[in-house]
Amino acid sequence: MKVDIVIVGAGIIGLSTAYQLSKKHPDKDIAVVDKEAEVAKHQTGHNSGVIHSGIYYKPGSYKARFARNGSKSMVEFCEKHQIEYNQCGKVIVATSESQLANMNKLYERGIENGLDVERLSRDEVKEIEPFVNTVGGIHVKNTGIVDFKKVTEKYAELFIENGGMLRLHNEVKDIQMETEKITVVTNETTYEADYLINCAGLYSDKLARMARIETDVQIIPFRGEYFELDERIEHYVKTLIYPVPNPDLPFLGVHFTNMIGGGVDVGPNAVLGFKKEAYQKIGFNLKETTQIITFPGLYRMGIKNMKEAIGEYYRSFSKKAFVKEAQKLIPSLTAADIKPMEAGVRAQAMKPDGTMLDDFYFEENASSLHVLNAPSPAATCSIEIGKEIAKRFNQKMPAVT
Repeated sequence: MKVDIVIVGAGIIGLSTAYQLSKKHPDKDIAVVDKEAEVAKHQTGHNSGVIHSGIYYKPGSYKARFARNGSKSMVEFCEKHQIEYNQCGKVIVATSESQLANMNKLYERGIENGLDVERLSRDEVKEIEPFVNTVGGIHVKNTGIVDFKKVTEKYAELFIENGGMLRLHNEVKDIQMETEKITVVTNETTYEADYLINCAGLYSDKLARMARIETDVQIIPFRGEYFELDERIEHYVKTLIYPVPNPDLPFLGVHFTNMIGGGVDVGPNAVLGFKKEAYQKIGFNLKETTQIITFPGLYRMGIKNMKEAIGEYYRSFSKKAFVKEAQKLIPSLTAADIKPMEAGVRAQAMKPDGTMLDDFYFEENASSLHVLNAPSPAATCSIEIGKEIAKRFNQKMPAVT
């Protein structure tokens, strides 16, 4: 099949990009291919549905700019297309005096990133979240909740209305890069294209290498395990409750999240997965497991964060330990108050020196672009990331005017 653009990955980034390109380039034939039977099957369909503000991210970074703008554009998109959302805000709480310094730095970062944030005393936090343990906090008003799978489905619908092709059950088996064309071979169809966009998440590094991109980045899967509050204590959480995060790690710690469809999530932890789609505690794939455990960056990262890694694994196999971590925020929580939910997997890009990439990361050449790091808050930023990729494509192949 001859097309102009092939996009690999029918998650929220792939379909946002497809939608943006279909608006900018109505003359182009665009195909989105994905191995699954439905859209948003992996990272998009397993996250907590938070519309992030951008408070955590380095000023000037993609994450800071895209989250600030993306939270606004996401709300506008939901309003335009009648997708339920709730801009409920959240509190980031210090649970001990030793966390106040980092909390204050986070507040200053929020101000620098242009966000609507307010520093709170212990009593002011308690007015918002009466069951929380705190010595002070930050109220982040630019935060909300939504069902990102429904958002992705709407992107897909609009893309198809614009003439785009969504091809599910199409697993990429090979990519051949030639001077005049790109050939993408799936189990169902062979696509000949002028341009390739790789939004394959957990498999984005593999596809980049298929496409002859010489990158030293490897995607390391981290499983995030969640619990759900029993209905009788959902009133413990009024908005969203987050701890002050460890500034040395890209994870936000165990937190409490009201869900747009009802219920309250608790989690996640972050444990190394031994295969790409590591949704179960125990599971291996010989080739993928070998690639993960032999990657030198993993050991260098592990040495620097050994204490944290051991703690995450302990909480993975001990509900008691997980509850103890959650009790730092809500002390009255008990093991009987939570039940396990389906886990998610974060596609975290890592360098051979053990550095976990903290920002969105792209690699490209004249005929392809590869999204090699797009974990949280990528869903919040999906419209902005789609626009960025469309802009980069347009610089190479200008749109019809």
